Amino acid sequence: MLNVAIQMDPIERIDIAGDSTFALALEAQARGHKLLYYGPRDLSFRDGKVTARARPLAVRVVKGDHFTLGEASVVDLASSDVVLMRQDPPFDMAYITATHILENIHPRTLVVNDPASVRNAPEKIFVTQFEGLMPPTLITADRREIDSFRAEHKDIIVKPLYGNGGAGVFRVKPDDENLGALLEMFTAFYREPVIVQRYVPEVRQGDKRIILVDGVFAGAINRVPAAGEARSNMHVGGRPEATTLTPREKQICDAIGPELKRRGLIFTGIDVIGDYLTEINVTSPTGIHEVKRFGGPDIAALIWDAIEARKRK
Repeated sequence: MLNVAIQMDPIERIDIAGDSTFALALEAQARGHKLLYYGPRDLSFRDGKVTARARPLAVRVVKGDHFTLGEASVVDLASSDVVLMRQDPPFDMAYITATHILENIHPRTLVVNDPASVRNAPEKIFVTQFEGLMPPTLITADRREIDSFRAEHKDIIVKPLYGNGGAGVFRVKPDDENLGALLEMFTAFYREPVIVQRYVPEVRQGDKRIILVDGVFAGAINRVPAAGEARSNMHVGGRPEATTLTPREKQICDAIGPELKRRGLIFTGIDVIGDYLTEINVTSPTGIHEVKRFGGPDIAALIWDAIEARKRK
């Protein structure tokens, strides 16, 4: 039995039919592991100790009644065997601070994913370390560079560098006159540069979410955008469908898998459009339920197999 602390967003708000953290909690509980629940704002560092105001957790597949919490107490997280860091982005300074705090107990307490690696692998920037896998990409705050990139590639995608869930993703066609106003809006809301990429028309056939467990391909789902929508995220109308890997996608997995494993990124979800890798999701990847629903493997079980194997070492 392992003592497992889960750092996540409010459990009462999750959709149990689609939440990957819930799937991980169910599998851990089925294996006899003891669960604790706390939120990122319940995390503290004091005099060399990492603590959380946590509550015992039990989960069940009953919509509207999917959890029970015990009494809260301050827990020394060094006494836990595993911490699942599963709160959703934004990947901001609060998120980064949590990785710094949890780094004080890792790896003696196994934090999944490795907090230093999460901090050093922002999802749209980490991809740049793998040559030849991304579509043509520009990261900058320089309007002249953006204009030059657009002049070369015509049809482009503009998005916030640290955004998530498809928020703030815009397609700017060659005849679109709104780029200037769009960049002004980004400047008003974000201090970071933007990321600009050549539009990949194959997105109409889907944006594939591929899940790797400890660097090894585990399952995939294709997400097809709704009519009139450039984004394929399911919460904005994307339609999931069964899929298999193409030779190019196998090549991408083989190229990045060893590095994911080396960095302690046990649960990752990559996004592939056409022949291009667009993101490596390491903060709180999703897709476990969808893969299983379409006849794929039980990825929650594969993740716990990997975690338990690491703890045995």
